[in-house]
Amino acid sequence: VQLQASGGDLVQAGGYLSLSCRASGRTFINSGQGWFRQSPGKEREFVAAFGWGGSTFYSNSVKGRFTISRDNTKNTMYLQMNSLKTEDTAIYFCAAAYSRTYDRPTDYTYWGQGTLVTVSS
Repeated sequence: VQLQASGGDLVQAGGYLSLSCRASGRTFINSGQGWFRQSPGKEREFVAAFGWGGSTFYSNSVKGRFTISRDNTKNTMYLQMNSLKTEDTAIYFCAAAYSRTYDRPTDYTYWGQGTLVTVSS
């Protein structure tokens, strides 16, 4: 099983970016999938997720600006990021198959390698 995250780039504040996470080896439709991010010196933090039943969840810091979606035919999850802020700068990771809570990194079984998003002022 592999998760391949891509789409990270350098973008100006106020701009937008779309990340992708392609899964291979199995599907995660009923297992939950999520996006996390990590900045230097900080812990990995929750960004957005699909719950087991398909509901979507967002952290307060990105709610209204980011949108999580997926294309089950392509086994790919996306994160559309609009109105980017400098504080959104981080390595973004996709994850799949959580055991209990969607916003806890340690509950996820599978992780992608991360993709760097840099937002300049």
